[in-house]
Amino acid sequence: MRRILVTGGGSGIGRMIAQDFARAGDAVTIAGRRIEALEETADGFDMTTRRADVTKEGDVAALFDAPFDVVVANAGAGAGKPFRDVTLDEWTAQIDVNLTGTFLVFREALRAGMGEGGRLIAVASTASLMGQSGIAAYASAKHGVLGLVRSVAQEVAREGITCNAVCPYYVDTPLTERGVTNVSKSRDISMDEARAIIAKRNPIGRLIAPEEVSSAVLYLASPGAAMVNGHALSISGGMI
Repeated sequence: MRRILVTGGGSGIGRMIAQDFARAGDAVTIAGRRIEALEETADGFDMTTRRADVTKEGDVAALFDAPFDVVVANAGAGAGKPFRDVTLDEWTAQIDVNLTGTFLVFREALRAGMGEGGRLIAVASTASLMGQSGIAAYASAKHGVLGLVRSVAQEVAREGITCNAVCPYYVDTPLTERGVTNVSKSRDISMDEARAIIAKRNPIGRLIAPEEVSSAVLYLASPGAAMVNGHALSISGGMI
């Protein structure tokens, strides 16, 4: 039985990933800042919940009291604002949770002794692959995640470990709903109109389902993906 760690497992994409690994028979640990949300994810499943803030080095190190076979760095946050209005604190917050959090999780996974067949997977974003107006801080952090993934992949390849990223466009989660709210307010349009604007950029014309991201993560964690390394898997309906 493989040992799986999913950060940011309390909601959205992380919740679906954790539950799908549990359904597959893996021993799943989920980590996040809100224990109540983690317990909701674990309800009905045999999971371990651990409270941790991925921006805190000590919290992350404490998660790795034993090696994990698969580590999914999913914890992250997004915020939109015109670049001229971004404060240094807002910039730093985006870098800390999205990029530094991934760095700490991957580093501790390797320090704990991840062995051959190990899988490091970052939940990144199409913002890792392209720029977009109004999300300069978030896109910069996610571009950094992809640079980290590609560099780590080169270091661990000879050990039989892979490091990859999944890069979804807007997924139907509470985080995206906050983005819809921002578009609605900034353009003075209804929530439905704002949601349609976001969905339209996906050539398939809809938001992505969390299980579509989870399926990609489970593939990258599978034996069949042993030769997929340093890859950014776009989940965007062909947008990029």
